[in-house]
Amino acid sequence: MLLKANTMTDIKNQFPQLFLRLALAVTMLSAVADRFGFWSKENSSWGNMERFKEYTRQLTYFLPESLSTFSAYAATFLEILFPLMLIFGFKTKFAAYGSSILLLIFAISMTIASGPKAPLNYSVWVGSAAALLLAVQQHYSLSIDQLTKK
Repeated sequence: MLLKANTMTDIKNQFPQLFLRLALAVTMLSAVADRFGFWSKENSSWGNMERFKEYTRQLTYFLPESLSTFSAYAATFLEILFPLMLIFGFKTKFAAYGSSILLLIFAISMTIASGPKAPLNYSVWVGSAAALLLAVQQHYSLSIDQLTKK
């Protein structure tokens, strides 16, 4: 029995692919909502941008403080940009690769600075792998990419 080269883009798999895009996007946007104080204190890891910058400083202890602060803002920007692109299915391959790389950087930094438990608890490795799986798809169903394809 031969398998199709890319089964995630079959008609019957449109929902799983869309679900993966949305799950990655919502997960990343939730982390941004936390640092902007949108979650309650009981449900927050940081609760505000200042605490997130302190956390970033712990993870990037090897960088100068100004570069660490820049990293916190750059990560926040990318954690807004990539999920929005994934939700709308706009430049999905780029957004998925970007998300995978960003989450991989988080996972490696968390592992080096805090040990392996934190990135495992927050499923950062899984998120990076899931984004990479999404990135290698040939077509993106239910997306702007699909609508604009010639």
